[in-house]
Amino acid sequence: MQSFKFDVERYYIDTSYGKTHVIVSGPKVGKPIFIFQGGNCINPMTLSWFSSLTDEYRIYAPDTIGHPGYSEEIRISAKDHSFAQWILELMNHFNVDQSAFIGPSYGAGIILRLAAFMPNKIDCAILISPAGIGLGSKLKMMKDVLLPLVLYHVTSSENYLNSIAKALSDNRMKEIDKKIIGDIFKYTKLEQEMPKLTEKKELVHFNSPTLVISGKRDIFFPDKRINKIANDIIPNLIDLKSYDMGHFPSEEYLVKINSDIKKFLKKHN
Repeated sequence: MQSFKFDVERYYIDTSYGKTHVIVSGPKVGKPIFIFQGGNCINPMTLSWFSSLTDEYRIYAPDTIGHPGYSEEIRISAKDHSFAQWILELMNHFNVDQSAFIGPSYGAGIILRLAAFMPNKIDCAILISPAGIGLGSKLKMMKDVLLPLVLYHVTSSENYLNSIAKALSDNRMKEIDKKIIGDIFKYTKLEQEMPKLTEKKELVHFNSPTLVISGKRDIFFPDKRINKIANDIIPNLIDLKSYDMGHFPSEEYLVKINSDIKKFLKKHN
């Protein structure tokens, strides 16, 4: 957070699932955007990827409850209505009736839970390398991520962390992101469950404009798998963007992604 070139406010919100830490930034008159962190990640890392949005929009970035960060250390289900209710309570606290939503990875899976249970709260949605739509090869995940993760946890060898970072980012992970995930892998109890795979029937009432951005080299959610299913289950899918990137976007692709987001928001928010 100290590296941010913009001011932030910090709030602790009481919800029925526990206390939630929220970072708020951007002009108070700006249109609202809720940004959710990736799984087993931290909120400021995710927020830093979209920092250019703070010039124009009012950004609400909660630490996902039960994940690394300052929110309550209690996990809630990403398979039922729990995250939708949690988001509603945060929106009510800030007097936000409808909002744009941005979520990479697990954060996208959270947004899809809101789309399934409270679609009217979503003005538009941007899902990046999204969980909750489809999965890549479990065998490849185990070989390239899970096994080095176990070995890193046991040995603390930098070689295993480098191997994980390479697999997650197509060998383009920022150093600060690698250090953060290294600490998370070493010192926290990781969330091992993915958000529920969203069914078409769950989104029949979700008509908000949606942008999906995927990576061709994403080990968790590869673009071919994501794009095919997203086309089938998301009613108002405005656009699909695929980049030659891994699960963690490089600086180069973050510039392109932010450009895509701004164009989409100008037209649909």
